[in-house]
Amino acid sequence: MSVQYDFDLLCIGSGPAGQRAAIQAAKLRKRVAIVERREIVGGVCVVTGTIPSKTFREAVLSFVAQDGLFGGHGHLLKNRPTAEQLLRRVELVIQRESQVVEDQLWRNDIQLLRGEATFKDPHTLTVLSSSGSRTVTADKVLLAVGTQPAAPRGATADGEVVLTSDQVMHMKQLPRKMAVVGAGVVGIEFASMFAKLEIDVTVIDKRERLLEFLDGEIVDELMHQMRNHDVSFRLGEAVERLEISDGPPRQVVIHLESGKVIVSDLVLFSAGRVGATAQLNLEAAGLTVNPRGLLTVDPQFRTQVPHIFAAGDVIGYPSLAATSSEQGRLAVYSAFGMQSKPMATHFPVGIYSIPEISMVGAQEHELTAKKIPYETGVARYREIARGQILGDDSGLLKLLFHCEDRRLLGVHAIGSGATELIHIGQAVLGLGGGLDYFLETVFNYPTFAECYKVAALNAANKLAR
Repeated sequence: MSVQYDFDLLCIGSGPAGQRAAIQAAKLRKRVAIVERREIVGGVCVVTGTIPSKTFREAVLSFVAQDGLFGGHGHLLKNRPTAEQLLRRVELVIQRESQVVEDQLWRNDIQLLRGEATFKDPHTLTVLSSSGSRTVTADKVLLAVGTQPAAPRGATADGEVVLTSDQVMHMKQLPRKMAVVGAGVVGIEFASMFAKLEIDVTVIDKRERLLEFLDGEIVDELMHQMRNHDVSFRLGEAVERLEISDGPPRQVVIHLESGKVIVSDLVLFSAGRVGATAQLNLEAAGLTVNPRGLLTVDPQFRTQVPHIFAAGDVIGYPSLAATSSEQGRLAVYSAFGMQSKPMATHFPVGIYSIPEISMVGAQEHELTAKKIPYETGVARYREIARGQILGDDSGLLKLLFHCEDRRLLGVHAIGSGATELIHIGQAVLGLGGGLDYFLETVFNYPTFAECYKVAALNAANKLAR
């Protein structure tokens, strides 16, 4: 006799992975529910991560005059905006995006259970909320709980002078000076945003080089532009301890292991994230996590318990909203025995710093290590009419082509619209195209897409020699 469960699929978390998984299962005519512990749906992506930070970035840019036409580097219009002015738009977008997600769940007859989920056994979970508790059972379970900022070492994030990235959107006022500990993607994004507001920013990281997964030339250009906005980099440095002065105003005294001392109005810790798995009682389901609280899955997104799957940031790299969404969909196909193609390996990466950065495909050091002969083609925004129109004279697009068959191997971009521009290269890369496509194709003028033609011509000239 078969066991009767309340649901065919129970998704824990309503971020991109959980949302997409639930909708895909509903399309397969499965009985589906999502458990969400927050008051609004959308997960880290909508509530504290991707959507808020990118909206904050646009709010910052809206206060900055792009005066490149007059030889400047952009300056604040009138007075520095207040935190309230910058965050007003953020709250509005969060509410709207969350409503979009909730409407999608409703239209697909997906039951939304609000509360904290904990396992009682591998098929049974308790959902605890302010209105009580409920026990539910499911044939398949998808864990899509995401991550949370790692706790600052030797300090408590009070949300005022010591912050994590989740607390930035609750600031009451902007600092005059700030330090960012951790020069990963999140740290660099926020450092560049605050620097654009003419805030004195110091970036501290124990690594000698920023964003090592990116093209070196692109990173060098990013650092050059951030230094133009008075960002100081303390690389190869680690924080020994913090002291909080009583004030007023309260300040943070940062002692580095090298003996240097940095005084700041605020310190933002962005030194990694950990899986939000502590409250799940995973032991009752027969699951374990690594030291960072992340789950291990096989290529079908199955954990060590066959009917429990995991997707999104909680399984680690690449930890992107777009890839998390696709992982959720593929996990459902695996869970219910449906055939599907694996996720493409050449997914784009976007970094929403100021200026923004994007890449897809191989990097030069990877090709060199594999002894793959390649040539580069570069187009600089100052050579492109669109760049002149928008006053962006420092952006660039770099293409990597195979020297023998002229296939496109990688695309790297920095500057206005880089995260949109990258998708042209992604399509050509995915379809196996190369140099000849760009040489023979007509692009709209004036657009940044014209960079592909200019970069291809640059590469063709090098190959001809």
